[in-house]
Amino acid sequence: MSGDVWLFSYGTLQQDEVQVATFGRLLEGRRDALPGYATSLFEIKDAEVVKTSGKTHHFMARPSGNPSDEVPGVVFRITAEELAAADTYEVSDYKRIAVRLTSGLEAWVYVGA
Repeated sequence: MSGDVWLFSYGTLQQDEVQVATFGRLLEGRRDALPGYATSLFEIKDAEVVKTSGKTHHFMARPSGNPSDEVPGVVFRITAEELAAADTYEVSDYKRIAVRLTSGLEAWVYVGA
């Protein structure tokens, strides 16, 4: 599909219920990793996001300064419209950036703002 983009998830966007609520469908993905980053738990204060994910704390990736660090996850092929939907799901403590994954794919990912 033209106009498709790659979205890397290391957290709740891998959950079936979050995908259905956000994209209206289940996504197909493959394992990949985000190099040079590490995660920590972050408290989510947005009640709708907590309701959708079922979790009060989500992982947040930040640059670690160590190129051998990596955050495991899944990369999904989605449409530009679905990427916009993901933007509305993610709280403002995250920002979307373009990265190169371990596989060499260029993808969008949400990291600490």
